Amino acid sequence: MQLKALLEDPEQSAGLSAKKQAAMQRAAREREQRIEQAIAQLPALEAKQQKLAKRVSKKDKDAGKLKEPRASTTDAEIRVMKMSDGGYRPAVNVQIATDTQSRAIVGVEVIAAGVDSDQLMPMRKQVEQRSGRKVTEHLADGGYLTFNDIDQAAEQDVALYMPPKPARDAKNFGSEYQPRDSDSEPVKQWRLRMGSEEGKRIYKQRAATSETVNADLKTHRGLVQLTVRGLANAKCVALWCALAYNLMHFGAQLIG
Repeated sequence: MQLKALLEDPEQSAGLSAKKQAAMQRAAREREQRIEQAIAQLPALEAKQQKLAKRVSKKDKDAGKLKEPRASTTDAEIRVMKMSDGGYRPAVNVQIATDTQSRAIVGVEVIAAGVDSDQLMPMRKQVEQRSGRKVTEHLADGGYLTFNDIDQAAEQDVALYMPPKPARDAKNFGSEYQPRDSDSEPVKQWRLRMGSEEGKRIYKQRAATSETVNADLKTHRGLVQLTVRGLANAKCVALWCALAYNLMHFGAQLIG
């Protein structure tokens, strides 16, 4: 800790004002606390990594390439994630739910995970609480796909629209839209639904809605690099951005 060493050395710290020394000491203490908090997060991250490893097939070529758990030393509540430019930085994952007809943002969540799996059911619950209406169709991109989510959605009478992953061996498994013997009944129905012309038509609404709304949030509503620490503060920023979007989107109707 170079900063701590500087402050503890009488000769080097002699030229610093009392105010500056106090500020530097506070910064050193806060950084030390953040590092301790990050270290405390490692056992939970390692347990999550082991759980993920069990999901990976032993026959998978990438089975031994799971990344080491990463904790952020700038904010213990967030995670170091791989970014679109290939680099790794502390970040949060902002989840947005949008109504395809009105294009209103109806759900907002912020999580400390670089993957989207296991987020569909919590978001549906949030949307239903906010709107007071039952979600009957749920459109999501392929990053959310788990067979467990499909089974859960079926139990709740929700039709999921998510693209299936292409089969690695099409000769043995056929088309990704073809039901397999190992599939549960909801998964079989989902494959057939996504392979139908009606399913493809409905799913097109996801990109047409989410891509434009996300672009508006980033370009005009300030949902870019966050300058706050902690998931609660990050969610507060995301909610304000969503509120700004909704107000501007429905501004003419509200005024009229």
